[in-house]
Amino acid sequence: MKTHVKALVVGGGAVGASILYHLAKAGWDVMMVERDELTSGSTWHAAGLLPLFNMNFATTHIHKYSVDFYKGLEAETGLNAGFAVVGNLRMAQTDERMDEYKLYSSIAETAGVYHEFLTPQEMKDRWPLLRTDDLKGALFHPQDGYINPADVTQAMAKGARQFGATIERKWQVDGYEWTGSEWKVTLTRMGEKGGNLVPTEEQMVVTAEHVVTATGNHAQRTARLLGIKIPAIPVEHQYIVTEPDPALVEWRKAGNPEHPVLRDADAKWYVREERGGWILGPYERNAPARFLYDVPESFRADLFQLDLERIEAEYMSMIHRLPSSEEVGLKDDFNGPICYTPDGNPLVGPAPGLRNMWLAEGFSFGITAAGGTGYYLAQLMTEGEAEIDMAALDPKRYGNWMTTEYAARKNEECYEHVFILHHPDEEREACRPLRTSPAYDRQAERGAQFGQVNGWERPNYYAPMEFDDHNARSFRRGGWWKYAEEEARAVRETAGLIDATAFTKHLVRGPGATAFLDWFTCNKLPAVGRINLTYALTDAGTTRTEYTIVRLAENEYYLVSAGAWQAYDQDFLLKAAADKRDEFGWIDIHDVTNQWGVFAIAGPNSRAILNELVCDAQPETRLSNKRFPWLTMRDIELKMCPVRAIRVAYTGELGWELHHPIEMQNYLFDRLMEAGETHGMRLVGARAQNWLRQEKSYRAFGNELGRDATPLEAGLDRFVDLSKEFHGKQAMVETGIRSKCVTVLIDGPADADPWGREALVLDGRKVGRLTSGGYSVAFGKSIGMGYVEPGLAEVGQKLEVRMQGRLFPAEVVEDSPYDPKNARIRIDG
Repeated sequence: MKTHVKALVVGGGAVGASILYHLAKAGWDVMMVERDELTSGSTWHAAGLLPLFNMNFATTHIHKYSVDFYKGLEAETGLNAGFAVVGNLRMAQTDERMDEYKLYSSIAETAGVYHEFLTPQEMKDRWPLLRTDDLKGALFHPQDGYINPADVTQAMAKGARQFGATIERKWQVDGYEWTGSEWKVTLTRMGEKGGNLVPTEEQMVVTAEHVVTATGNHAQRTARLLGIKIPAIPVEHQYIVTEPDPALVEWRKAGNPEHPVLRDADAKWYVREERGGWILGPYERNAPARFLYDVPESFRADLFQLDLERIEAEYMSMIHRLPSSEEVGLKDDFNGPICYTPDGNPLVGPAPGLRNMWLAEGFSFGITAAGGTGYYLAQLMTEGEAEIDMAALDPKRYGNWMTTEYAARKNEECYEHVFILHHPDEEREACRPLRTSPAYDRQAERGAQFGQVNGWERPNYYAPMEFDDHNARSFRRGGWWKYAEEEARAVRETAGLIDATAFTKHLVRGPGATAFLDWFTCNKLPAVGRINLTYALTDAGTTRTEYTIVRLAENEYYLVSAGAWQAYDQDFLLKAAADKRDEFGWIDIHDVTNQWGVFAIAGPNSRAILNELVCDAQPETRLSNKRFPWLTMRDIELKMCPVRAIRVAYTGELGWELHHPIEMQNYLFDRLMEAGETHGMRLVGARAQNWLRQEKSYRAFGNELGRDATPLEAGLDRFVDLSKEFHGKQAMVETGIRSKCVTVLIDGPADADPWGREALVLDGRKVGRLTSGGYSVAFGKSIGMGYVEPGLAEVGQKLEVRMQGRLFPAEVVEDSPYDPKNARIRIDG
């Protein structure tokens, strides 16, 4: 066995084999260690389905790469991976499910995934064993299907060996130690006793510059060894195999093709053919999480006891859909652990707080994702960034507030939701409320309908107390739409109060703070008492994080960034500062998110409301443009509450962010509500705010801003100071302009707005995609933001947006189509 490698991959399932293959292909000296045999984890009992895409843009690309990659493995390695390209039929029993598939269709179009819609009669004509009289239609992907998990893993392993990789079996990792330049990994030889794996006394140490963990069901053990949290916990997944179905056997004997993988999402199952019979895989309620803390030593390629009562409804619905299966007996059954995460997406990327430690954990669709994960993770490791934005899969999207109990319960919920309608406006209920600002109860009493961001409860909109948010969700304009419209109009006409407490907040100070932040971000640093919007870049020159920087003193700064990315931003800041401490001097960084609450007040009446509360010798001028200009910060007092007020508004109206001691939030909330009553102020949620910021073309991190576009491609030239040197500058300049961010106004359907996942089309050709979408109260029509080919970014360019399966006219408009000169933001009084 080698004792030193460039990269060590831990875990010999499909995901680990793909990572090994792609790193070896990239030219790295790489070795894999597996505690048992290859495929002995969840890979061996996986059904091997290959659904091409889902609602997540990055995951869709990963799945598409896998499907294309697997098709070429046999020619490369000589091993048949068992890929049955039979297609994938997503059936719909309801109009709402068809709405979901139309949104799926647009996402597929943006990723170049071929698909087609079928009517019930077209399905019946192709596959007469199907009952289709109660279906509305289906979405069909003829290019995917299913694969043999063990065979594809062995094929990738052989391909990795051909590129020079090494694979060592029966070695368990028992310790990781970072020396400052490499990892010392302690391995223990595993033996067998009574059919169980047991550690022997033989040990050795392997050093590696990089380590990748792909440990599947053993993720909690990996987390303990590394001293971090990994919210990947398995959930039981059952599937059954029937005896041969005579009707199916006759169908195939007659020379007919194999059925596609059948997905009756409304019945919560998939079905595919298996040796003349059927495999049924349900996603039922009450499937329990397992191995919350560890996998027993005795558990190898083992299974749990089947619970047929739990899947009775799904079994009966299979018989309904395939009537010929009613008299067919059961041949085999499986109930094994499949890892999940709270949002269903895997954890792929750098581990929090650690150097050169990479995670590839939590794969609920591991076979589908394995090929693409290896490809894009290898890009991250060898080139610094992947060609797609992988932030949505980053392990640091969950902070240290996440617990084992939270992960287990959310993972169970995620399993149950595999086939439940995935409304873009859905908010799942498990483990809530958890993180609440002090004003939570006051907001709930006023009809707040909450969403969850990084565990925080945040009002999405306000509705009458009897309103049911669950029944208000839709792929079109849900029942909540009218309330968000009223809130957005209030900000434009009177005033609105928004709870922004979930914002991420860091204090950066010390002798090296100024030099560090000047290098770390691309804009000029503000003067003391002023603020700037700026960006930290990746090594590839793309946007890594957006910050509002408030300069409190010569070497003291208050940084505000997106609430969903708290741990992500903290990790980046701390690692970058540590790297530059010798060059710039001591830098002290504190996450102060939980110390400061934030209310954003905006609208033409916002100054009048605050003037009723501000304590000053001249309260009527305290908030004037002369004493408190736009893009400045002032420490003020609102009655008895000290406030760090920032003259900025994400909605594009006169407004302030009121950062306040979290323990005084309820006092401040009550005073603002009292003062706002006579000025028409309304409580406003995140959905209305999202619409309003698009009217101002304000980019949002995770939407328009990400690691697949530079600030210049995002149209943020005014926030980039090319006269100075900063991290990622050269790469940004060399990248050029591959696409351009634009705002479009859309003459869409009367009952729907874009969600920000739709394709932009010109003359029948996809030329870009939306990254945000919604409704504009200022223009009375749908609005969106997104990226198009550079030559199509001119104001007045006519395009089309695909919504609900149809194309609707769209036009590129000037940046900040609402109040482009910012007169309303600067209004004096």
